[in-house]
Amino acid sequence: MNRPMLTDRFLSFCRQSLLGSGLGLLLSVPLAARPAQAVQRIYFSYGAFERSVSFEAIETYARTGKITGDLVAYARYATPEQLEQLREILQARADIDAVAVSQFLYTEQGEAILERVGNLIQTESHKSGFYAIRSALILAAADSQEGLTPLNFLRQFPLAGLRVEIDRTLAIADELEDLVNESTAALAAVQTEFELEAATPIDPALPDLRTPGPNRSQRQTITLVNRQRDRVFLADVYLPVAPANRPPLPAAPVIVISHGLGSDRTSFAYLAEHLASYGFAVALVEHPGSNTAQLEALLSGRAGEVIQPEEFVDRALDIRLLLNDLNRRSRNDPLFRGRLNVQQVGVIGQSFGGYTALALAGAEINRDQLRQDCPPGDSFNLSLLLQCQANDLPQRTPRLRDDRIKAVMALNPFNSSIFGQENLAPINLPVMIVSGSADTVTPALFEQIRPFTWLTTPDRFLLLLRGGTHFSTIGPSENPAVDLPPEVIGPDPTIARRYISAFSVAFFQTYLANQPSYRPYLSAAYANRLSQAPLPLQLVRSLTPEQLATSLSNSSDRTPTPSRD
Repeated sequence: MNRPMLTDRFLSFCRQSLLGSGLGLLLSVPLAARPAQAVQRIYFSYGAFERSVSFEAIETYARTGKITGDLVAYARYATPEQLEQLREILQARADIDAVAVSQFLYTEQGEAILERVGNLIQTESHKSGFYAIRSALILAAADSQEGLTPLNFLRQFPLAGLRVEIDRTLAIADELEDLVNESTAALAAVQTEFELEAATPIDPALPDLRTPGPNRSQRQTITLVNRQRDRVFLADVYLPVAPANRPPLPAAPVIVISHGLGSDRTSFAYLAEHLASYGFAVALVEHPGSNTAQLEALLSGRAGEVIQPEEFVDRALDIRLLLNDLNRRSRNDPLFRGRLNVQQVGVIGQSFGGYTALALAGAEINRDQLRQDCPPGDSFNLSLLLQCQANDLPQRTPRLRDDRIKAVMALNPFNSSIFGQENLAPINLPVMIVSGSADTVTPALFEQIRPFTWLTTPDRFLLLLRGGTHFSTIGPSENPAVDLPPEVIGPDPTIARRYISAFSVAFFQTYLANQPSYRPYLSAAYANRLSQAPLPLQLVRSLTPEQLATSLSNSSDRTPTPSRD
């Protein structure tokens, strides 16, 4: 194994994962008193072999760039580039409120992460570093001058010695390398199928669906109340309005858009406006148990968990209630009368919303799969921390499928354990799954590519954004709980949003509005036409479990046995 390359990949993965997920953004801190002593030495243990370096030497290097003391012996094994990268990492600051992170670290997900890290970063006496890590993180975050940096974390560590278990760290690095190889092989399998499908040409005169349609939209905000579940929420409804020189539009098919965890309904306003311009009525629903307000409540101490388990049910029931309300308004409300066809409904969902869309399409929670996969252990699939919360649902839950829904589009969904192959396969509606190859929150291989191979519906599509992240398709929100840095959002999200605008029109015109003239757009050739750097686009309609397994097997055969040299 190329250890320098692995180090770079490992650091890159950690940086994107810890900054990129709603969980990782909060991985940092609870309040405690300042330690009586700062860490003096950092020990590196590998079996019976052990070496150490003083904190003083590390701090001197981070501050001045001078390699002194016992750090000299270690520096010989690193390139100048790696040493400079280490210095940057030591001083990289995360501006996160200490109270907010404290709240997160006392949640089930936060403590699960601390348990993992505590097996790698231990006390001098080989005990888990769980509590010392939590204390050091909070003290660093509460330090208004230095802030939360790796260097300040070491300074605030409340014990004289900090031990890094190299053998466990290398084992995790090897697992990451395996994941990288498998993900690369999966992407290669998609690439091969894409090239085969893209060989079928399409009419070069087809209009560009990234361009808005002829209609304008009229937005109306409605309030919905579910008294049985003590739930009040809002939805923005975008009604299409024909140009002044044309007759009124017929009753429009309805598309509901479900946001992800910690987001809100405004984050897909761009998509609602675009779809309305093509004649769809679009409802942006706000899920009160997993929206921006819920994340803010967690950060401020007013909520004790990221979500309640009931949110896996409540989200789908929010949309059912919304459709019932729209059906009533289409008959009785002058603004809506005759303008909605609530028997022809599509759902678009991102992340948690992607789960919601698939649940409404007929996928049922797979308790056997959850019991098998949870707790997630040392998995790099961060979404399992959320999926596993569904284990705490009551044994009897309402049926979530809604027969009014005719097609679903799931952006960066999680589903591998909460549904599994057994409960994804029965979906018989048209499904489009959208994936980003650089998604570290719901990894493409685990949560989109492999689950796509489980689908049996003949009308299935996998839309892959090469280089896309978990956040590429999300638009600006009016009230974001956390401002994500550009490196987490990924390259040029405007391109990603235009991709989604185009393919959502093609997908729902074909399967919701029953307009077969849009079917040619749902092709690899059209994806190839739209594709542009730095987010190349691929679409495939077919990828079998056998194809994927063969590609992964070939990757494993090519991977050399890791060396510990």
